[in-house]
Amino acid sequence: MERSLNFYEKGLGWKKSEKSMEDLALFPLGGITLAFYPKKELAADVTLEYQTSQFAGITFSYNAHSENEVDQVMKEVENLGAQIIKSAQKVFWGGYSGYFKDPDGYLIEVAFNPFWEMDESDNLKL
Repeated sequence: MERSLNFYEKGLGWKKSEKSMEDLALFPLGGITLAFYPKKELAADVTLEYQTSQFAGITFSYNAHSENEVDQVMKEVENLGAQIIKSAQKVFWGGYSGYFKDPDGYLIEVAFNPFWEMDESDNLKL
């Protein structure tokens, strides 16, 4: 958990909610919240054994304002120790994106979609 917090809070500069506690870190992300909780305790709560996998079929996406921002974020996370899975590039749906694994192995897409707008709070207008 400490590694994840260092990556997101200290490395990327995300602001942790004041509602966070010692073993629960909350990062508000415009309508959703990214929460970190110790894996063993979370596994016990959901009554499943924690297991890693190469790809679980889900990713999170950071929506950038430009291709340049995608490149900047990808460089930043790589400098923070993230594993680049797919370098940023033009993609089949007409945008520009790349993927990285965060320190816990979760896949994050960094994407620019020229067909979508963002509001003044950087939320997608869908």
